[in-house]
Amino acid sequence: MVVTKWLNNSVKLFATLCLAMSGLTAQAAVLDPDRADVLYHSYEGGGMTIDGPSVMLRKKASESVAITAYYYLDSISSASVDVISTASPYSEKRHEGQIGIEYLHDKTLMSLNLRQSNEDDYLAQSFSINVSQDTFGDLTNLNLGLSYGDNEIKRNGDDIFEEQSEQYRIRAGINQILTRNLTASLNVEAIADSGYLNNPYRTVRYLDNSIPSGVGYQAEVYPETRNSFAAKLSASYFLPYRAALFFHYRHFNDSWEITASDVEVGYRHPIGDSLELELKVRYYQQTQAEFYSDLFPYRDAQNYMARDKELSDFSDITYGLGITYMLPASMSFGDIRSEASLQWDYIDFQYNNFRNPNAEGGVGNEPFYGFSANVVRAFISVYF
Repeated sequence: MVVTKWLNNSVKLFATLCLAMSGLTAQAAVLDPDRADVLYHSYEGGGMTIDGPSVMLRKKASESVAITAYYYLDSISSASVDVISTASPYSEKRHEGQIGIEYLHDKTLMSLNLRQSNEDDYLAQSFSINVSQDTFGDLTNLNLGLSYGDNEIKRNGDDIFEEQSEQYRIRAGINQILTRNLTASLNVEAIADSGYLNNPYRTVRYLDNSIPSGVGYQAEVYPETRNSFAAKLSASYFLPYRAALFFHYRHFNDSWEITASDVEVGYRHPIGDSLELELKVRYYQQTQAEFYSDLFPYRDAQNYMARDKELSDFSDITYGLGITYMLPASMSFGDIRSEASLQWDYIDFQYNNFRNPNAEGGVGNEPFYGFSANVVRAFISVYF
C-alpha cells in the first residue's frame, strides 16, 4: 500500500512537472538519431574477472516517439580476497535487459524505462521516469527524474533463504552553456534504500582464543535502511583546435556515515579528421561505515557489523586512455558517421583499514590490502 501510494504520487508529480516545463518554450526540438551500439567490456583485478557483451538499439517510431532497448551479459568468476578467505571461488552469469520509450513535445523530452537484472540468487526490477527541458534560447537544460527498484535476494544452497529490498531515487540537474567554449552542469541525487541490504555470503571476523586459529567468523548484519545524497559538478572547455578539457567533481554522504569524494580531469585531442584521443585521471577516496571493522573483539560485538572492504576507508586512482575512430562515410548508413572506440582504464586500489587475512603477520597484524585492475571497453556505434 505504501509503495503503491508513493508510485501514484510520483507519477502525478512527474506529469505536473512535465506540463509545467513544457510551457517554458514553444520552439520544437528533435529526437536523437537512430543508432545501434555493440559493446564488449572486461574487468580483471583482485582475483575477479567480469566480461561480456552488450547491445543497444534506438529507433524512432515518429518525429516525437522513440523506442530504446538493450541487453547486457556479465560472466563473473571470483577468487577475490573476500571469497578465498572463507569460501571457494565461484562463477556465475548476470543477464540484464531494459526497454524504454521517449516522447518529445516541443522542447520537453519525457522518458519511461523498465529494467530487469537476473542472477542465480538475485533478481532486480526497476522503472524510472525522466523529463528534460531546453529553455532560455537553448542555453539551459533542466532535468528531473524518479526511480523505484525492487530486489529479491536468495542464497545458493539454501532454499529457505529469501529476502527483499527496495530503492527510491530522485534526481535533478541543470546543464548550462556559459560561453562559446565553456559548458557546465550540476546534478544532485537522493537515494533511500530499505530492507535486506547486505550480502548473504559475507562474514565478519572476530577474536576467538578458544580455537587454534584465534579468529572466528559470523554473518554480517547491516541496518535495514540507508539514505544517501550525492552532488556532481562537471565542466567542459572547448579549445580552438577541436580539442577539449573536461572536469568532474562528485561528493557523496549517507546515513551510514560514509563520506566520499572524487575528482576527474581529462583531455580530448583530435588527430586528423577521423581519430580522437582521450586521456584522463580520476582520484576517489571515502571514509568507513560506522559499523565497519576489519576485526571485531568478540562475537556479536555490536548490533550492526560489516567487513565488506567497499565499506572500509580506502582510495583509488584511475588512469584512462581512449581512442575513437570515425568510420568512413561509405561504412555509415546515414548523415552521421558511425564510430568505433577502444578505452582502457588502469585502477589502483589502496585500503587503509582492511587487512589481507591470507597474508602472514598474525591475526589483526596482516598488511593492509591493495590491488590493481584493468578495465577494457570496445564498442561500435552505427547511426542509421
